[in-house]
Amino acid sequence: MKSWYLLYCKRGEQKRAKQHLENQQVECYYPEIEIEKILRGKRQRVVEPLFPSYMFVALDHDNGPTFTTIRSTRGVMDFVRFGGLPYKVPKGVIERLQNFKPDEEGTTLPKQGQTVQITSGQFAGFDAVYHESDGEKRSILLITLINKQVKIKVDNTQVDW
Repeated sequence: MKSWYLLYCKRGEQKRAKQHLENQQVECYYPEIEIEKILRGKRQRVVEPLFPSYMFVALDHDNGPTFTTIRSTRGVMDFVRFGGLPYKVPKGVIERLQNFKPDEEGTTLPKQGQTVQITSGQFAGFDAVYHESDGEKRSILLITLINKQVKIKVDNTQVDW
């Protein structure tokens, strides 16, 4: 019977590890998600790992490769362990991840025109209207000061949406 385990992979080598594990007939699950990012000043949709540096593998202890073989695979660091033993991931978790459907936008940024609250900084406590992204870490918001709408730039960490 197969059990799912969580592997920790070398940084940026998850795809290499997945390829080498699949060559050994090991079932792998490497969840990825398409998100919207600002790259080189342009908004682009990119595919990124849902859990960077981690991958799920299903191992059959009777017929499959050993833990040592898996750990020796290129790109793999080790199993995630609790109490010294590789952690068995419940099958229901894997099923939920495989059935996960992100929202249509695939982004965590609010939509243009959505009301947000500024939580820190000089404008803390103000309600604002999200206008657009200004890079990966900043946003342009519209706030009303003395009955006039003004554009301001704030760090995304200062805004609650």
